[in-house]
Amino acid sequence: MRKLSEVLVKSGVEIYRDIIPVALYSVGSSVLLVPILMFAPIPVAVLLLAVIYMPLLFGVCYAVHHRLERKERRNGLRDMWEGTLKGLLPGGVTGLLFALLGFILWSTWWYYGGRGSMAGIAVVMFQTFFVILALISQFYTWQLVLQKGMGTLQAMGESVKLFFRYPGYTIAACFQAACLTALLMLTVVGFGALFAGMFAIYQHKVTLNLIEPEEEPVSSRGNDHQQAGWLNEGHVS
Repeated sequence: MRKLSEVLVKSGVEIYRDIIPVALYSVGSSVLLVPILMFAPIPVAVLLLAVIYMPLLFGVCYAVHHRLERKERRNGLRDMWEGTLKGLLPGGVTGLLFALLGFILWSTWWYYGGRGSMAGIAVVMFQTFFVILALISQFYTWQLVLQKGMGTLQAMGESVKLFFRYPGYTIAACFQAACLTALLMLTVVGFGALFAGMFAIYQHKVTLNLIEPEEEPVSSRGNDHQQAGWLNEGHVS
């Protein structure tokens, strides 16, 4: 398995090479964000983001998955809309889960945050920690659906297993994704034109590195065996 820094570099190379498709996917998936965020009340906006934007984001991951596999020439935008339809279940389920976790966190801070007691602060900190871990544990769900053909609930369970198996790797990957999101959100245009495509490529690479780790080159292993043989034969004093 490669280091996360190497995965980040490979993701950057893919993003640079496919910057036009990345921009097209991102703009296409961000079109509905404008009316939702501008005109919908906050509770309605959160629900619409869960049931509409998350399937769209899954559609971007679907299109990027097929593009990175490069098994055949495909229409990227058609793949995106096809993936959106296929992502109604996995995207909607994870979106509703995230909305529920966000509501739990908001209600906890609203109820206990203003009390100023040590017990209230402890509850708030515990709930915040729990919600963050729950969100991180679902980082691989969509890619397991795409790369392994799992069902939504099976992928969610397997994502939790991967999180507990590789906690440091997963937390670092989510931290990098969060930093990327925060940087892109500094400008509305940057977020709308780049986020979805960049996130899809990064998530694909990070997950693929776990479920199908690349082996070391055969030549390097051969050189190691050759060197060991020379040592055993006494050629090196």
